Amino acid sequence: MSGPLLCEGRVVVVTGAGRGLGRAHARAYAAEGARVVVNDLGVGPDGTPGPDSPAGQVVDEIRSAGGTAVAHGGDVATTEGAASLVRTALETYGRLDTLVNNAGFLRDRMLVNLEEDDWDAVMRVHLKGHFLPLKHAAAYWRAEAKAGRPPRARVVNTSSGAGLLGSVGQGNYSAAKAGVVGLTLVAAAELGRYGVQVNAVAPAARTRMTEGVFAAAMAAPDGGSFDVMAPENVSPLVVWLGSAASAGVTGRVFEAEGGRITVMEGWRAGPGVDKGARWTPAEAGDAALKLLAGAEVPGAVYGVE
Repeated sequence: MSGPLLCEGRVVVVTGAGRGLGRAHARAYAAEGARVVVNDLGVGPDGTPGPDSPAGQVVDEIRSAGGTAVAHGGDVATTEGAASLVRTALETYGRLDTLVNNAGFLRDRMLVNLEEDDWDAVMRVHLKGHFLPLKHAAAYWRAEAKAGRPPRARVVNTSSGAGLLGSVGQGNYSAAKAGVVGLTLVAAAELGRYGVQVNAVAPAARTRMTEGVFAAAMAAPDGGSFDVMAPENVSPLVVWLGSAASAGVTGRVFEAEGGRITVMEGWRAGPGVDKGARWTPAEAGDAALKLLAGAEVPGAVYGVE
C-alpha cells in the first residue's frame, strides 16, 4: 500500500473480535498500522462458554501478516473485565486511541416465548458490554485531557437494523441495539469536550449471529467475485471512523452492507399541532389522525411480510 497507513501508531481495542465482524475489524485495523487488543470471551452464539477462545488465533493471524496485536479474554460485561481490557491496552502499548464495541450474541424468541433470562442475557452483553468498556476508556481519556494531553479518541459502537426498525422474533436484541444508539448519542454529547468522538454502525454481514436469521441472503452472488455479505465489507468504514481522519464526525449512525454505506437519520419532529390548551381524548385522536395523514410511513419491521 502506498502512502501513510490510516491508523499508524494508534492503539485500538476491539471487543468480540475472535470471529465474524470483530475479527474482520481487528485485522483491518492492524493492516492500517494499528496495534490491536483482540478481546473475545470465547463463547457460542447463544453466549454459553466455548472450549477455546479464538482471540489468540486472531492475534496469530495479525502477527503472521506483520501486524501487532495482543489477546484479552475477559468478560467486558463485567466491571473487572472492562477495566482489565483498558488496562491491557495501557500496560502493553502505553495508550488507547480507539474502542470498537462489537461483542454480542442472540437469544431469539417471539415475545410470548421470551424468557426473562433470555432478555437479561442479551441486554447484558449488548448494552452493558458497550457501557462498561466505554466508561473505563472514557475515564482514561478524560484524565488525559485534564492533564493537558487531549486525545484524538474514537469509539465505534455496533447497533443493527433490528435496533433501528425492529425485527420479529428479536425483541430483546432489537431493544438492546436501539439502546446502543441512545448510548452513542449521549456519549458523543458528553465526551466531545475531552476529544472523544462516538459513532455507531448498523452492519449487515454473514456472521454466526446472522446466518440463521438471514440465511437466504447469506450466499455470495452467483457469477461474481464480490461476496456482498462478507464481514470484511463493513470494516473499512469502522476503521475510518476509528482513525484520526474522521475528525468532526460524531453522534452519527451508519448502515453498512456490501459496497453500500448509508447515513441513518433517526427520530426527528414531523408534523405537529399545538392547541394551546388541554385536548379532550376525542380531539387528541382527531388531531393525531390528521397528523398521521401527513407524516412519513415508518419502515417495515424486519420479518413482517
